[in-house]
Amino acid sequence: MRPGKWCGLAAVVALTATACGGGGGERGAGADGAPPDRAGFPVKVADCKGTETTFTGPPRKIVTSNAAALEMLLRLGAGDRVIGTGFPPGKGTLPGDLGARAAAVPVLGTAVIPKEKLLGSGADLYIDSFAAMGGMGGAGDAPSAAEFAAAGIRHVYLASTACAATAQGPQRDLTGVESDLTRLGAVTGTAARARALVAGMRAKVDAVHKALADVPAGQRPRYFFFDFDAGTKQPMALCGKQVANAVITQAGARNVFADCDGDFKPVSWEDVVAKNPDWIQLGVRDRGSAAANAEAFDQAARFLKTFPATKDLAAVRNDRFLRIGSEPTTLPGTRTADTVEQIAHTLYPTRFKAAR
Repeated sequence: MRPGKWCGLAAVVALTATACGGGGGERGAGADGAPPDRAGFPVKVADCKGTETTFTGPPRKIVTSNAAALEMLLRLGAGDRVIGTGFPPGKGTLPGDLGARAAAVPVLGTAVIPKEKLLGSGADLYIDSFAAMGGMGGAGDAPSAAEFAAAGIRHVYLASTACAATAQGPQRDLTGVESDLTRLGAVTGTAARARALVAGMRAKVDAVHKALADVPAGQRPRYFFFDFDAGTKQPMALCGKQVANAVITQAGARNVFADCDGDFKPVSWEDVVAKNPDWIQLGVRDRGSAAANAEAFDQAARFLKTFPATKDLAAVRNDRFLRIGSEPTTLPGTRTADTVEQIAHTLYPTRFKAAR
């Protein structure tokens, strides 16, 4: 049985597709280099405040705000239409040939794309992962709706991140991520591919649900996501409205900071110790190679083992660490389902042993 939808997201980012020539007749999955499917248009999508944007056909030139949006388009088969990105994926961040394809996309900003460069990019669509996070993710001056319109750029959001902080409740399942994929598939004419990606995600998560169906909620392990790269002086709590809370919950664990409001929140080490997590994920951002990642994970573990406040935690003393990167845990995309699998297999190895 699938859990209930994230009601705050569903209310503000509803997608309505009205087929001009009928709802069927999709012509392929929209692989890179293939023409996008024009069936299913016009398409209307709403932003975090409910303002609608109408697409009468698929966009031809797309700019993405960060690596998460870029990866989604690559997986949807619309990567050939991306003419620029901000926050590009680091070397080694994306698996397989996705990394090489992402590396070919022009970088318009190593962090937030400067306003003038975005407006002058020639794009007809900007996919934004920040929106309600304020001022281009708190790092720049966002164009106004009028400026986007004057530049001929339509504005669509990854709602699972952009609208998270203002949503009505926490993210407990991956329906927000699935909705992002479905929405981008409709907008870019790759709806069939989006459905296939969502189906693949659901199959993985449903297998975890089946294996853990008889584990009572109160007996599921307490789980702390240690954002090592956010700094060690003051830990950053991963709150209930962040995508990773859904990942942790679906994997059969209890995020120890699920009850804090918003997506991230600075806390104290005393707060972490009081939560007494059973498992700790070493949330390290990809360094570009397996060796560099391994060293970063080791550094995070050494800190916890030597820091006076954490060295006596049972999870630390017993090496109950998960070496899983930040990106596939905290950013929306198909890899969130892979992370659900990885966490669940680590926490409940005997339940998945027969399936290996």
